[in-house]
Amino acid sequence: MDDTPRSAPTAVARLRVAAAGAGFTRSCDTRTGSLLAALAATRPAGRVLELGTGAGEGTAWLLSGMDPAAHLVTVERDAGVQAIAREELAADPRVTFVTADAGPWLEEYSGEPFDLVFADTWPGKFTHLERALALVAPGGTYLIDDLTPRPDWPESHEAAVTRLLADLEGRPDFRSVRLAWSSGLVMAVRGAPGGREQARAGARG
Repeated sequence: MDDTPRSAPTAVARLRVAAAGAGFTRSCDTRTGSLLAALAATRPAGRVLELGTGAGEGTAWLLSGMDPAAHLVTVERDAGVQAIAREELAADPRVTFVTADAGPWLEEYSGEPFDLVFADTWPGKFTHLERALALVAPGGTYLIDDLTPRPDWPESHEAAVTRLLADLEGRPDFRSVRLAWSSGLVMAVRGAPGGREQARAGARG
């Protein structure tokens, strides 16, 4: 089966051209984008958080799946790169752009939790993981990408990925699944409080 998405948000092609012109090469993979749109569509009036706007391709995919009552907060520390996304997408009232380092932003955020968190940058994934997971609402989804080894990874990065996977999969409050697809993904869903612990206790009984 060919898993290439058959369509994409109209903004994606323009964003890709602008990103290439700016020398930005780490935009969201098309297949990951299609998954983001599908996940966003499962959350009517949902609250969505994107850590790492980049040039906005992932942002465009998320917006394409969101309904009119949903809202997206997207955080990026590189103002120049994020400006590409702002120019194309800022007119959409469903999105709030934040120019900030995602690490301090996560530490300082005190608002409502999110139904979908897409961590596409270092903070919220390899650092500040606990804080990012704490912002996932019950039944909400946490998604990370770029986990398949690449030739340009520094020597220590594969070990960091291994630790991250072990941490996520060892948590009793999330149910995780690895997706050896696109750039390498993990999707984790926050369960009801005590759900897995109660299930284990029942199995032992």
